[in-house]
Order: sequence, then C-alpha cells, then structure tokens
Amino acid sequence: MGDTDARKIVFVTGAASGIGRAAAEAFVRRGYATALADVNEEAGAKVEAELRALGECTFVACDVTDDDTVRDAVAAAVATYGRLDAAFNAAGIDGEHGKPTAECTMENWNRVIAVDLTGTFSCMRYELPAIVDAGGGSIVNCASVAGLRGAPSVPAYTAAKHGVVGLTRAAAREYAVHGGARERHLSRDSRHPDVPHLDGARGDRAPRRHQPDRAAGRGERDRRGRGVAVRGRAGLPHRPGHRGRRWRRRLTRPSS
Repeated sequence: MGDTDARKIVFVTGAASGIGRAAAEAFVRRGYATALADVNEEAGAKVEAELRALGECTFVACDVTDDDTVRDAVAAAVATYGRLDAAFNAAGIDGEHGKPTAECTMENWNRVIAVDLTGTFSCMRYELPAIVDAGGGSIVNCASVAGLRGAPSVPAYTAAKHGVVGLTRAAAREYAVHGGARERHLSRDSRHPDVPHLDGARGDRAPRRHQPDRAAGRGERDRRGRGVAVRGRAGLPHRPGHRGRRWRRRLTRPSS
C-alpha cells in the first residue's frame, strides 16, 4: 500500500511481546500503518526498529491501567496517521497461578481486572469514536478459553476474560454495521503465552484443535449510519472430541 490515503491504520496494544507482537508484525507485513502500544518503552522501541524494516509503524507508550495514557496514545496514533481504521487489544496478564478462589489475593484480583478487563474497556472507549469518525472499521479483543469456561486456579484471569467476552458482545451489538457482527475468538493457552493461534498471522492456518469458531450476533448502525465491527477472539477447549462438538454447536447458535 504505497498510497498513504489508501493504507489502513491499526492500533495494537501489548505490541512489545507475545500475541500483540505477532499481530503487529502481521499487520505491518500486510501494509497497515501500525501504532505499537505497550507499557514497556524499551521493548516497544526495539520492536519498532525491527518492524520498520517490513513497513510503516511507530511506537507509542501506553499503560492500559492509566486511562489518560490510553487517551493520549490513541490520540497520538490518529495525529501521526490521520485516522484510525482498526484496533487489536492484546495487552493482558495472567496474574497468580495455582491458588483457588478463596486464596486469590485482593492485590492480584485488582491488578488482573485492571489490566485485562478495565484496560480493554479503556482502550475501546477511545478507539471506538476514532474509528467511527474514520467511517467505520474493526476492533478485535484478545480473550481466552478462560473467557468461555471456568479455569481453575486463576479466578481473577477467568473473571476478567469472561468480562472481555461480554464487553465485546455488548459493543458488537451497539456498533456493528449492516445489521450483524461476528464474535470470533483467539485461543490463548496460559501454558504457552507467547504462541498466538492467529489464523493467517504468518500465512499459515492454526492447528485444527485451535481453529477459531464463529458465532453470529445482531448489531445496529449507530445514529450516524456508520458502524464498527467489534470482534472478540477466544477459543474452543483444547481437548478434541464430543465435548468440543457440544461447544461448537453452542457457539455457532445465533444469539437471541
């Protein structure tokens, strides 16, 4: 996309590592001008230097737990590239592992909710107006299999990711264009946090057991007739077989 007016602009959080880093590279390779947002400024600057060899990108410091820095980061992306067409919200943490719900500390609970759920909300509340002003686009939120079923020993993470799925579905119904939006999910396995199962992220399809499923949802145009497709990405249980088929039927049933 050599034409500056034709290229798409995307804002990626958590872009300095893991899924966010992989997604940012995929966007840059496909010609998107990419705003790389992360709280780790040293790692973010390094990623920017690496990805500039592939295409247009710029690093913006962003702590998703600080609403003011999120506002400034999105504004910086719009100021740099003129508009915003898409966003991928990948910033997140697991928090403590191995503790049942009653032993989850308030410090851990508050931190995980602040980063994973409130941080996603904070990003969306600035991304949505910018994308609507640009004429519409897409937002993808990184969820988890823990957002679809209970994950023992990580209660805060499970609650946060369930919240991300619900928030995504609510926004999809509010902002979806042409009367519908898909709720697709990216599977993130906490055992392998740096392995993104992004279909087509590097030109390959995800392994069969990690293939994202799709669920139809209904949406409405906003008052100006413009819309934003808001998608969440989580995944099916990793174990194949009858249990997975039951989940697939439930996920693909149209929402009421």
